[in-house]
Amino acid sequence: MTTKSRPRGIDPLAADAPSRPRTRRAISPGIRLTIRGRSVKLRGLRRPPAGVLRWLAILGPGIIAGSAGNDAGGIATYSQAGAQFGYQMLWVIVLITVSLAVVQEMSARLGAATGRGLLDLIRERFGIGWSLFAVGIVLVANGVLIISEFIGIGAAVTLLGINRDLVIPIAAVVLWYLVVRGSYGRVEKIFLLMALAFLAYPVAAILAHPQWGAVARGAVVPSFHANPTYIMLFVGLLGTTITPYQQIFQQSAVVDKGVARRHYGEERIDTYVGMFLSDLISAFMIIATAATLHVAGKTNINTAADAAQALGPVAGRFAVLLFAVGLLGASLLAGAVLPLATAFSVSEVFGFPKGVDLDFRRGKFFVSLFTVFVVVGALLAMIPGLPVIQALVWIQVLNGVLLPVILVFILLLVNDRRLMGDLRNTRLYNILGWGTVALVSTAIAIMIGTQLLGAVGIHVLGA
Repeated sequence: MTTKSRPRGIDPLAADAPSRPRTRRAISPGIRLTIRGRSVKLRGLRRPPAGVLRWLAILGPGIIAGSAGNDAGGIATYSQAGAQFGYQMLWVIVLITVSLAVVQEMSARLGAATGRGLLDLIRERFGIGWSLFAVGIVLVANGVLIISEFIGIGAAVTLLGINRDLVIPIAAVVLWYLVVRGSYGRVEKIFLLMALAFLAYPVAAILAHPQWGAVARGAVVPSFHANPTYIMLFVGLLGTTITPYQQIFQQSAVVDKGVARRHYGEERIDTYVGMFLSDLISAFMIIATAATLHVAGKTNINTAADAAQALGPVAGRFAVLLFAVGLLGASLLAGAVLPLATAFSVSEVFGFPKGVDLDFRRGKFFVSLFTVFVVVGALLAMIPGLPVIQALVWIQVLNGVLLPVILVFILLLVNDRRLMGDLRNTRLYNILGWGTVALVSTAIAIMIGTQLLGAVGIHVLGA
């Protein structure tokens, strides 16, 4: 190889130079440095993973954000949709998957391109007034959702015959310890392990022996029912599938992970894979309840035990265990991600240091906020007599109402040439992004309009 054609910084290997064994992972003998007069040898330096391990190493914020969206409220909403309308709302999941992937990809791209969180960018780009408005929306949406995750933890252990008032405080302490005392890398691995609990729902759906022809029709043929319940569940599905805290968490996690602008291509893969798997699990939840509860004529879910019956006819004595494992894993994951996303947002608005790697001394405000959200959420979830399923579904409807505001901020930022440079939105992404805003806003307007007209005795939709 000539000097002219040789890649800069790479010297040719001599023909007789011994090749390194392919199975050897560590670089030996290491690197010796002199620091303040002392000789230090760095051992165990590792090469980047290759093959399957390389692709597994890419997975992280996208998988976690997508899985966290299938939280306790999501399970309740998907189960209600399957019980009420069978397979007829599966097309909504297919439609939303495209929107979810686009929205999450824009959030991850914002983080990689700017190295800043969403609320930090809103404050810098639009001023403190708009950032306070945005964080107010985040606090309302996430604050109620945090409570719902601990409600989900309590409902899951109740199915197993365990006292929820004993487990909820223990779960809060464990989640707090894992996040506050762990590094980002360790916390990410724990979150990914929690996501494995969702495998209970594909198993449940397959064991339910659904009519796969009807499943395919429900997924590709749109159907619409002109009644308030369908409209409310439609908005609830939008709110629980494209949840504002997912965008906030993923962007902040990309920044916290240190994803460089030049490495963003791999993060995009993580995002697409995470959103596809997330909505695939959502579809299995609908299929499982449609094939059991809806077929049996039980179209209304009032408690977590009712939802567990979706697995009962086919899984026998393991029905409650399967449902409880899925619900517990989902609630634990979101019970950690939600307070984290909220603490990220508030810290960014006021310019305080934030990050999972910070201890209390370096990130006092961030850690204190996370602690308060976990403690208050756990305490409020222990209030007796809460209508669990109804509360979770309505919380998702609230998220659907607040979603367009966050989406507009993301779209305005990701189209800012000064911030994004060559990573700004393409025309296709803008069409899909603004189309999502229009879809959600239209559904919300119809829902609110029918509710208001119904309150004065005018019914424009069928019951």
